[in-house]
Amino acid sequence: MADAYTAFVRGAFADQPLNHVMVQAFADLVRQAGGGAVADVGCGPGHVTACLRDRGVDAFGIDLSPQLVAIARAAHPGVRFDVGDMGSLEVAPGGLAGVLANYSIIHTPPAVLPTTLAELSRALAPGGYLLVSFQALGGTGAAAEAFDHRVSPAWRYSPDHVAGLLRENGADEVSRLVIAPGEDPVRGFPQAHLLARRSARGAGG
Repeated sequence: MADAYTAFVRGAFADQPLNHVMVQAFADLVRQAGGGAVADVGCGPGHVTACLRDRGVDAFGIDLSPQLVAIARAAHPGVRFDVGDMGSLEVAPGGLAGVLANYSIIHTPPAVLPTTLAELSRALAPGGYLLVSFQALGGTGAAAEAFDHRVSPAWRYSPDHVAGLLRENGADEVSRLVIAPGEDPVRGFPQAHLLARRSARGAGG
């Protein structure tokens, strides 16, 4: 389904100005903090990686799917794309100035989400930024809820739950954007964009 998925996500991203606002803010903050390598984890066909690079960020992409990585490399020659697992990054602790996870945590089961977010935080340098975007839960009180997805099992998450897990791992929330459910023509879900910054104290500090 790699080709069909590529056509869908490229169009969806291009048509979401509010998503662009958060990506732009993330890119600006990374540059203002001194720049450095940024990983777009779960990069798919590389459209957001390219967007970051267009905004002056030294971004590279990582995705679990070899087919999507091949599509990304063909579409964006000269940009680094690696096959890899966002839950086990081949990056030294504190090796990244930023991490972006654009709708990629939705395929992470709730039991695994804490360790995945801990890994993304581990890879961030002190002062580094993390932008996580995902289909969100409204005020139901639940932390997670499964939903149908054509590619693989998927979950939507409470923004407060995700922010809490990040905080436990030394990444403090800077800002959030929650887009109203009526703006989602596909499923009618709220869309959350959480921006966090890695603190100097680290996890549990």
